[in-house]
Amino acid sequence: MHLPPDLLSLTTMTLATTGPDGRPHAASVYFAADKNLRFYFFSDVESQHSRDIQDNPLAAVTLYPECKNWQEIRGLQMRGEVDRVAEGAAWQAAWQCYASKFPFVLDLESVIASNALFAFQPSWIRLVDNHRGFGFKQEWTLP
Repeated sequence: MHLPPDLLSLTTMTLATTGPDGRPHAASVYFAADKNLRFYFFSDVESQHSRDIQDNPLAAVTLYPECKNWQEIRGLQMRGEVDRVAEGAAWQAAWQCYASKFPFVLDLESVIASNALFAFQPSWIRLVDNHRGFGFKQEWTLP
């Protein structure tokens, strides 16, 4: 599987979760992806999506650049699970991945300390790319 690096270099993804009442919720979050396609993001543990994840880790994510016409539509749609990254080696590796993409976070230690680090792990990915033709799609299922 080869995902376009320019899409993984985008800064923001839309994270969709479902609350205990069945209502959907979407939020934009900064993300950094590692070589294993784990998408890391920070969030306040009291945010709607963080509370949703505690009850139901299943989520959907989209990544797409802004476009002006239908021929430019291009992005990723994903389904998978979100978990909170535990303190220790995994957290440090995720932090390094995130801080290398967003160096400004090194100056936000108090803000980072008051948030949780989460990882989205996709189990299904769809590339949509109208550059290749209207409605072009390519899909992968991950183990």
